[in-house]
Amino acid sequence: MRSQLPKSSRILYLLPVLLVCGLFVNRATAQGKTPFTVSSTCVNDTSFFEITTPAGIDSVKCFFGDPLSADKDSSKIMRAFHIYHNIGTYTDTLIAWRNGVPDTTIQPITIVTPVFFDLGPQDITLCEGATMTLNAPVIPGAAYLWQDSSTGSSILVDTSATYKVKINGCPNPDSVNIFYTPIPTIDLGKDLILCTGEHIALDATAQNCTYMWNTGNTQPTQDVTTSGTYHVDVFPKGCAPISDDITITFTGAPYPFSLGPDTLLCPGESIRIAPSIPEATKWEWSTGNTTPAVTINNTTNLWALVEINHTCSVVDTIFINYNRLKKLNLGNDTTICKGNFLVLTADFGNGTYLWQDGSDQATYYVTKPGYYYVHAQIGRCESFDSISVKFDDTLRVNLGPDTLLCRNEVYQLRATGAGGGIYKWQDSTSTPMYTVTQPGLYAIVAYNSCGKTADSIVVRYHDCACQLFFPTAFTPNGDGRNDYFRPIYRCPIYDYVLSVYNRWGERVFYTTDPQVGWMGRVNGNTADVATYVWIVDYKEVDTKLPVHKSGTITLIN
Repeated sequence: MRSQLPKSSRILYLLPVLLVCGLFVNRATAQGKTPFTVSSTCVNDTSFFEITTPAGIDSVKCFFGDPLSADKDSSKIMRAFHIYHNIGTYTDTLIAWRNGVPDTTIQPITIVTPVFFDLGPQDITLCEGATMTLNAPVIPGAAYLWQDSSTGSSILVDTSATYKVKINGCPNPDSVNIFYTPIPTIDLGKDLILCTGEHIALDATAQNCTYMWNTGNTQPTQDVTTSGTYHVDVFPKGCAPISDDITITFTGAPYPFSLGPDTLLCPGESIRIAPSIPEATKWEWSTGNTTPAVTINNTTNLWALVEINHTCSVVDTIFINYNRLKKLNLGNDTTICKGNFLVLTADFGNGTYLWQDGSDQATYYVTKPGYYYVHAQIGRCESFDSISVKFDDTLRVNLGPDTLLCRNEVYQLRATGAGGGIYKWQDSTSTPMYTVTQPGLYAIVAYNSCGKTADSIVVRYHDCACQLFFPTAFTPNGDGRNDYFRPIYRCPIYDYVLSVYNRWGERVFYTTDPQVGWMGRVNGNTADVATYVWIVDYKEVDTKLPVHKSGTITLIN
């Protein structure tokens, strides 16, 4: 944005200053282990304080040395900011705590009145390769910072950019936009002899130019239908004028010639242009070919200049374009986490789309696993693609509570709730189940595409006065044999709790009475033939010690 001050009021303001840290570094050395930089040293401007070594900092407090700002004279945020309303040198203090240990950094900052001046016109256009110099006011002792980090009072302009400068850390509101015009090459072509009735468009188009033809035309192109010499002057902005001319003569009899209609191709297609002209004695194509036919596989304005019976030439141009429908790409097969969704995009413009479920939108939201495919069509061009999407559950591994086992008892740890993934136990074993035969601390870390989770359990052993035994299979078919799933024991127990779970972790049976067994039914219906997990907790009357056990039971018809 250019300064809004009138030229007459653009005067220089300056105080002798010492610039602040970073790009504007104080001549006074900051005391402390946590230096900081300040974004602006201008009065009434927001000064942001940036800590240069923030690693390990737990909390901070910054004092701005500006008591007139009352409660705004300090801040507890990492990137503190303050507005100084008066010029002068302020003593800023930063206290940074690392692991509870404070470190104090003291740094002086000089706030100044900004310098306003006019850099020149808002927009300047130069010719390719040209340079110029922009000058800021020469102020003894002042520090300069241009947009490219150069620090002189002037800057050599050699690239397109917006040029602006800070003096003593304060930005000047004026700036200059520099543009470059490429030096154009104007070539109207060789002199031509065309057959009567032909017409040709001469093209002098170039970037950032104006035009003047000897016909009075000021457009970049000139349509020619009569004999004559045609001259054009091209004026590139910022560059010297360039000119060219061509002589075109019309003679002979008219000859009908056409390359055909403009053509739209689908991706990957090509077209062969081969007009039939028995009287042709010379061919010249825009591709450089000199044969009677060319094959095109790219977007182009294709023209052909054909000499007829060594007398005169005919010319025609067609536009060959490619449909914007590119090859569809829904991406590689992927796995995403439950609760998330995937957006599949086949958007290539105003076409028709058909997804596997009949949807006709350009985008498709995937919320469940499956195989997805789309057919897109624009005009006669079509494209297909497909993708397989799988879902991973968020990990919730659970090894259960700490466990007390009977001596010599074997115990199976299972990573319940972990879903599919990668497992690593405390000894680097990588299976979802772990066999415990010794007391100790057992831990597991489980990974999948959604993240990782961990759990641990302490297993202790003791001499048991008695033990509970559970069958490994039962047949609840009502034949009076092995119809119940319940424990066998020979000692008094209390605080008994037995739970049975299906493969999805749903509890299908629960009891607090060791005499009550599971009859293989769920909600009144016969349970599926499958393997179920059981967990039991109880205490022995004699030892008063809690016991936790788990295992599997197979239901058989």
